[in-house]
Amino acid sequence: MEQKISIIKIGGNVIDNESALQSFLRDFASLPNPKILIHGGGKLASRLSEKLGIETKMIDGRRITDDQTIDIVTMVYAGLVNKRIVASLRALSCPALGLCGADANVVPSHLRPKEPIDFGWVGDISHEEINTDFIASLLQQGITPIFCAITCDEEGHLLNTNADSVATGVALACSKLGRTSLIFCMEKNGVLQDINDPESVIPHIDQDTFTNLLTRKLVHSGMIPKIENALKAIDGGVGEVIIKNADNLLTDLGTVIGR
Repeated sequence: MEQKISIIKIGGNVIDNESALQSFLRDFASLPNPKILIHGGGKLASRLSEKLGIETKMIDGRRITDDQTIDIVTMVYAGLVNKRIVASLRALSCPALGLCGADANVVPSHLRPKEPIDFGWVGDISHEEINTDFIASLLQQGITPIFCAITCDEEGHLLNTNADSVATGVALACSKLGRTSLIFCMEKNGVLQDINDPESVIPHIDQDTFTNLLTRKLVHSGMIPKIENALKAIDGGVGEVIIKNADNLLTDLGTVIGR
């Protein structure tokens, strides 16, 4: 029987809510098949920057990662957040290993071009370069990898990388190992027809539906790249992609992304 691998990305808003995060981790730990978790950073990095008197600079909701900021996000994402999650999973008898992309060169990246916008120390990845053999060896040992979204380029620079992109890249790479399921978990119930109505979940989105939603301006900001990543995953051979509420990890609820 073909092995099923679950790649699950948890968003920052859930990480900021301790009770929601612990509830999610209990569900995650209970998944019986091999699994991988990719997490964002939440607002901790911004709060630490404020305490240190370092301005948080954003463009269109995306962080500008200057010399001081890459130090802060590495400490928070690869350190505090990652190890808190690993420790919580230890209490749930889930043998987890916290990683960033630099470890074993598992998720190599490249510095994002400075045009048209210079985002600083920000990385882009290609799933073909991901060290799938290393991931497979961990899964075969029963170890659950927990990835933050800090990566590393060939020159040894740590780079702040979009967590949705890391999750998509890992899912595409792991699709060579077995049937891969990619689940984006967040605080909303899925992709919503009406942002103000939590029950207006769109059950299925393909490329034509997405184009229509964009034309009608029913999706915007962070949801656009999330759906783009989801469609990229499906086109690249990932078995299934779902966008859902973190509370519904063990259910069929959410928005299914398909061809």
